[in-house]
Amino acid sequence: MKHIIAVIVENKSGVLTRIAGLFSRRSFNIDSLSVGATDNPDYSRMTISVHGDRDTLEQVIKQLSKLINVIRVSELDPADSLERELAIIKVSVDRESRSEVIQIVDIFRAKIIDVSQRSMIIEVTGDEDKVEAMIQLLRQFGIKELARTGKVSMVRGAKVIKA
Repeated sequence: MKHIIAVIVENKSGVLTRIAGLFSRRSFNIDSLSVGATDNPDYSRMTISVHGDRDTLEQVIKQLSKLINVIRVSELDPADSLERELAIIKVSVDRESRSEVIQIVDIFRAKIIDVSQRSMIIEVTGDEDKVEAMIQLLRQFGIKELARTGKVSMVRGAKVIKA
């Protein structure tokens, strides 16, 4: 079963290592992990997507709550959450392929963020399927570099499963 966990932590070194170690010790694989500062630079938010059974998840949440530097742990309800992913893709282009790449970018409502004689850097955001579909279409041109954030989730309202 898929679970999304939001963790508010103090923005200090070593916190990510302790949290990842907790998952590792429990043999709980992290599907995606996204970390970023919140509106308060003293805190970061981790969004962790995992698959596992309910009992193991409850243990992990309890143990996360006990870690130093962890402020709050919440399990988000996937049905009430918005998920987005960001990808930045550097694609090979030449005179002939440039217009075709631009058309793909327009269709996916992505952005061209840098252009040179031989490449374009494209930014795309959306759900995992949208990002993957765009990557597949751009493969024919030659992807030079690719960076993806992984899933980032946020609850639509104020509803969380467990806090």
